Amino acid sequence: MGSPDFAVPALRALHAAGHHVAAVYCQPPRPAGRGQVLRRCPVHVAAASLGLAVRTPARLRGNEEAAAAFAALGLDAAVVAAYGLILPPPMLAAPRRGCLNIHASLLPRWRGAAPIQAAILAGDRETGVTIMQMDAGLDTGPMLLREAVPITAATTAAALHDTLAALGARLVLRALAEAPPPVPQPAEGATYAPKLGRSDGHLDWTQNAVMLDRRVRALTPWPGTFVRLGGEVLKVLAVRPEAGQGVPGTVLDAALLVAAGDGALRLLRVQAPGRAPLDAAAFLRGRPVPPGTLLS
Repeated sequence: MGSPDFAVPALRALHAAGHHVAAVYCQPPRPAGRGQVLRRCPVHVAAASLGLAVRTPARLRGNEEAAAAFAALGLDAAVVAAYGLILPPPMLAAPRRGCLNIHASLLPRWRGAAPIQAAILAGDRETGVTIMQMDAGLDTGPMLLREAVPITAATTAAALHDTLAALGARLVLRALAEAPPPVPQPAEGATYAPKLGRSDGHLDWTQNAVMLDRRVRALTPWPGTFVRLGGEVLKVLAVRPEAGQGVPGTVLDAALLVAAGDGALRLLRVQAPGRAPLDAAAFLRGRPVPPGTLLS
C-alpha cells in the first residue's frame, strides 16, 4: 500500500524476494499536465510492470466494500509506505501480522506527512527509517526496526529521499523475515512534520543564511523554493551561505549574492518562469541583476 516514488523500492524488493503480493493499493489516477490527462502514480506504474493486481479506492473510511475486499485477501501482512489514505481499524486488524509502515524518520521524531523535509529544516544531524506496527494513531505504533543515516550540510531532500526509500525496502524485508518484537515508542521527544504547501517555499530574507540554505535543500524539488524578482517568481534550486551583510533581500554583488537576516546567500542555480533551470552565471548573461536590486 503506497503511492509515490518513495514506496516503489519496497514494492520491487518484496516482489524480488519472492513474497506473494496479493494486491497493490495506491491512489487513483489523477489529472495532470496542461491536458489534464489521467496519470497513474509511480506505485501503480511499477505494479503494472510487475504484473500485479492494483486497487485504487478513492477512500477507505466508511467504505465497507473496500474493507471486506481487503479482509478477503487473507493477508499475512500489509506493507504501507506513503499510501496517502488513513486505514480504518478493521483494515489495520485484518492481516495476521498487522500492517507494517515504512516511516522516513527515527520515530517518535517527525511523525506526520513530511519527515524528510522536516529533518533538514530543523538542522538535524541524522534521520533514518522506522518500521512500525501501525495502530489507529498518527505514526504512534510500536517500532519493529529502525536505522539511522547522517544528514550533512550538503544533504538535499532529493538525495535523502532516495537513500531512505532504499533503506526502507531493506528494513521491511528484515522485519518480515525476523519478526522482531514490537517496542513502544518513547513517551518523550515526539515531534510532528506537517504537510507542506507551495507557500512554504517562499524564502524569507529576514531569516539567517544557514536557515535559508536548509529550506532550499529541504524543499527542492518539492514544493520548491522561490523569490520574487520584479514581477516574476524565480525558482531557487541551489544556494550556498556566505559572508555578507546588508538589508535583507538586497543583491550585494553582480553574481547573485543576497543579504539575509544574518549573513548572505549565494544563488547558484535558478529557473525563470517558462524557462529551463540555469546556473547563476548563465542566467545573468541573459538578465543582469545589478547590486542593490531587492528580492522579495
